[in-house]
Amino acid sequence: MSDIAKNNKTTIQIFIAIAVIATGLFIYLNWYISPDEVTEKVTIIANTPDGCIAESFDGFPVNIGPCDAKQGDVIVGTYDAKIKERQILMNPTN
Repeated sequence: MSDIAKNNKTTIQIFIAIAVIATGLFIYLNWYISPDEVTEKVTIIANTPDGCIAESFDGFPVNIGPCDAKQGDVIVGTYDAKIKERQILMNPTN
């Protein structure tokens, strides 16, 4: 093989490797990091300056953002469901 053909083959292999890595990172970002929003009835635990802290249906505290509810009110709130997965990973004793 000539040097030009070997250089082209190596360049194509490097380009394919970079494309595979970039595609893998893109899939990772979209699958694991993007939010998975859930809307359900939640019970307000506290109303803080950072937003309302509510207890989800399965007992996890979640921040649903600003709201006008008081402690103990049951409202419909939207939150990122992946927060629960991250909380479980941070406290594996439960």
